This record gives sequence, C-alpha cells and structure tokens, in this order.
Amino acid sequence: MDIDFEIFSPVQQISNKLFDEKGIEVFIKRDDLIHPIISGNKWRKLKYILEKAHLEQKKHLVTFGGAYSNHLLATAAAAARFGFRSTGIVRGEQLGNDTLFICRLHGMKLIFTDRENYRDKPGLFEKYFGQDDEAFFIDEGGASAEGAKGCSELIGELTDNYDHIFCACGTGTTAAGIINGINKKALKTRFHGIPVLKNGGFLKDEIENFLLQPSDFDLHTEYHFGGYAKTNDELIGFVKQFVASTGILIDPVYTAKMMFALYDLAAKDYFKRGEKILAIHTGGIWGLLGMKDKFM
Repeated sequence: MDIDFEIFSPVQQISNKLFDEKGIEVFIKRDDLIHPIISGNKWRKLKYILEKAHLEQKKHLVTFGGAYSNHLLATAAAAARFGFRSTGIVRGEQLGNDTLFICRLHGMKLIFTDRENYRDKPGLFEKYFGQDDEAFFIDEGGASAEGAKGCSELIGELTDNYDHIFCACGTGTTAAGIINGINKKALKTRFHGIPVLKNGGFLKDEIENFLLQPSDFDLHTEYHFGGYAKTNDELIGFVKQFVASTGILIDPVYTAKMMFALYDLAAKDYFKRGEKILAIHTGGIWGLLGMKDKFM
C-alpha cells in the first residue's frame, strides 16, 4: 500500500472595500481545494495517522463523529483511496442524510450510539473491535500528535510572510500544528484561533497538549454563534454575501465563523495599517448539506 498524499492548496487575495479602508491585505489559503471529498485540515490530519496505521499493519480504520461529520466523510474517502476498511461510530440516533450516504458509498460501516456512551470512545472501540487485531483507533476529528504534525506542514508551503494567521478551532489539533510550523520556521507571525464551540477557552489546553514548545497565541472565543454547529441569521447572511462576492464556498460550522471574526476585527481596527493577514480555509464545505434549510 502506498500512502501518497499529494497536498497543494493555493493562496489568493480577498478584495474588499473594508480592507482597503483599513490599509490591510487579507489572503486565504484554499485547503478546501486539496481534494474534492477529503478537503482542508482533514487531509492534513489523516496523512500521518494513516501512515501509522499502515506501519502497524492495521487494515481497519475506526473513528467517531456526529451525523454531519466532515471527519467521518474524510476518513471514509481516505480509507477507500488507500485500501483500508472503515467504520464510523456515530453520535446520536440512527438516521440517514447526505453526509452519511456518501460515507456509506465509500464503504464505511456505521454504528450509531447514544450520546452518553459516545463520551467513552476508547470504551466503544474496545466493545466493538477489541478482538479485531486489524482495527485502528482514530479519535474524533483526527485529534492526535500525528494530526498536528500533518497540519504543521502547511506553513512550509507558504511563499510569503504574514503578520497574522487565522484558523477555526474545533479540537485544537490544526491550531497546534500551525503554531508548531510557525515556530519551526522562526516566524514572527501571530496565530489567532476562532473556537467554533461555546465556552471555547478550554481549547487553550487542548492546543498546548500538541505544541512542541511553549508558545503564545490568541483565542477569540466570542464568535461561536451559540455553539458547535449553531448559527443565526447574521452568520447565514455573512455566508451568502461572502460566497456571492468571492466565489469561495464556506460553511457555517467552521470557516464562516473564522472569516466573520476576521472581518469584524478589521472593522474594529484590530490590525495595524500595512499588515498582512492569512486566513486558513479548513475545508468542510460538505457541512453545508446539514444546513440547507437555513438558507431558504
């Protein structure tokens, strides 16, 4: 089996009257273009996870997520691409939706479990696959040192320097990887994480768990819009305006909250004139499928 991850994502500038007025330049790294299914940080997170599974001679990937999980979908597609079997343990009652349909189409078997039991993921793995020597545990969202290592390589792809880098945060793995990449290249870039969960301050500890050295960074916790996968008319309106004016699809769960924060901070004169800001598009646009009714 050849675990060959081809990763390339372009950087493009976002033109906007607000940025012109504030004298700043804003760019976006299009990790959503890495792969049509396994997009964004999911591809980066899975790179070394799958290499580890292969080295340990595991052939069955077992992971976890909600019913609209981009991580489940990415794992299903990656498993099919590289010759693994896959199982997704899904939080909540049994149902069918577009995301799970595509997971199944890629050969992923699904096991539904109630939210109480879902909290003990190692226990669920042991219950269903403790006797399966070929099974390989992948935590929800790909949270792991291997996931952070894959995300750190994003910095090495950049051909320009930026004063600030913004990224949405769910588990903190991608954030930690980017910070590690910044430190490896000894850049003066300031990292800003936008937690997409309510009370997201706890992500500071999660990020620090995967850092290779102590680092200072910013978390802007006020842009969660009610919590994970929560939204409102203001955010939906922002998504519509952003997509229509840039041609770049963003989802309300992750990237839209991050971009909203960047625009809001720019409007509040958070940045200095002449500064360059890079936003990371972490993919996940399949998350739009679970929110179609909110755009009607």
